[in-house]
Amino acid sequence: MAEFIDISLPLYEGMITYPGNPPFLAEWQQTPNTYLTKVTTGTHAGTHVDAPRHVDEAGTPVDEIALDRFFGPCRVLDLSSAKEHITLADLEPHAIKSGERILLKTNNSERGFAAFYDDYVYLEGDAADWLRDRDVALVGIDSLSIKKRGGEDQRPHESLLHAEIPIIEGLNLAGVAAGIYTFIGLPLRLQGREGSPIRAVLIAAK
Repeated sequence: MAEFIDISLPLYEGMITYPGNPPFLAEWQQTPNTYLTKVTTGTHAGTHVDAPRHVDEAGTPVDEIALDRFFGPCRVLDLSSAKEHITLADLEPHAIKSGERILLKTNNSERGFAAFYDDYVYLEGDAADWLRDRDVALVGIDSLSIKKRGGEDQRPHESLLHAEIPIIEGLNLAGVAAGIYTFIGLPLRLQGREGSPIRAVLIAAK
């Protein structure tokens, strides 16, 4: 038996979005025999993946990333002790290896996602470079951006994405213990685009 843990943010009108991003809108529509919903949203609403094209017009779009990046063993690191940002010193004790999928749990999850907070915990540039050099398969974080809002250091995005390492943002890891899980978080097949919402799930062996 296995336990499925939904670590996605729900999509609904009035939900938080990163400042400057399009709001999520959903409108009921009716045909003679059915109901359907017209959805208007940005590709970075809620829990989503950043593809290399997010930072480079010639970068790999989301529909061309190998799907095995988004499915397989992952490790959740509890970095709740990080107060402002995740540093290299926070990561080094975890002996991260090539090919790992790494999810970074911080106090962002415990504070929740009912409102947007400018002081969310983010990944520091040297730490992003270190993860790139480890050649990890994927990095996820429990904030709507992996980098500091308004910060000049673009490495948290650029170091990973230029190395073809997709970034998952907007994870909800509240109540998730550190450890090894199976991760599933497939993006929509948005042709040529730089990102996509995902439904992110952890599977824990019982």
